[in-house]
Amino acid sequence: MTVRDAILQACQVAFTIAAAPFIQGCIVQFEERIQRGHGPGVLQPYRDLWKLFHKDIVVPETASWLFWVTPVVAFTCMMTVPILIPVLTNYPLPLSNMGDILGGGLILTLGSFMITLAGLDTGSAYGGIGSSRAAVIGILAEPTLILVFVGITLFARSMLPFVVNHLLVASPAVYLGPAHLFLVAAFFILLTVETDRLPIHSSTHIEVYMIEEARVLEYAGPLHALLKWASMMKQFILYTIFCNVLTMPWFLSTRGLAPGVLGSAAGVIVKFVILACAIVTVDTIQARLRFYRYQEPLAVSFLLAVLAIIGTQIGLG
Repeated sequence: MTVRDAILQACQVAFTIAAAPFIQGCIVQFEERIQRGHGPGVLQPYRDLWKLFHKDIVVPETASWLFWVTPVVAFTCMMTVPILIPVLTNYPLPLSNMGDILGGGLILTLGSFMITLAGLDTGSAYGGIGSSRAAVIGILAEPTLILVFVGITLFARSMLPFVVNHLLVASPAVYLGPAHLFLVAAFFILLTVETDRLPIHSSTHIEVYMIEEARVLEYAGPLHALLKWASMMKQFILYTIFCNVLTMPWFLSTRGLAPGVLGSAAGVIVKFVILACAIVTVDTIQARLRFYRYQEPLAVSFLLAVLAIIGTQIGLG
């Protein structure tokens, strides 16, 4: 490992940590604009995190050590995944060999699993509702996410996301093939689920439809800030896989030089803003669904992933 490689590896993690709240701010701002509002501004997530880190920690009397450990574990998981995926460079850095795309998916699932346990740990009614709803959705969402990653692996004959990136850049025919398009559609539906944009979610803590917010409702202060930041980073990571691996694998640094890395960072922001606008538009134009209909879009995503795998095996990729 050279000094430059170590710096680039650290920059990928630091960029994910620093840019994740900005992408969340862009999403909220665009959502307000499309609903004819003004919005709080793209920097509001940074201000929210700053306020939370300066508040006192309030812990329920019924909470155990799991309540304390979960924010640290979730945040650490989200710091680990950017090491394994192409965030700024289109070639693997030394520590990228620690795991593959399936390993990254399992790490993401571990963070979500710990938050679910923490929601149940305090015995709160809202935490229990949020965790139980998240577990029910996870029965289809998490296996589908793993199946999509398996489809990507079979598609490129490799478990490294960098290989998929190079394959799609080098072969337009493969990029426009049925197997790839099925994977893109399946992953897009999963993004709406994993980033709380499925029309059964509510991203605020004042509605009974909340799921993710209900799981962390008992948290306050710095612990709550870590969980909110981890959620933003998870969204950023999923956007990275969707854009830099599957749909827009261009404009990444090829040699690791400073101008290329800065240009890659700017390109990533532009890609993510485009994707965020698409997801918010889809979320806004959909009517709110009843909770028991959650399985409909997830079943479609699952079937699309299966079709992608079948298409790859019979030579349609």
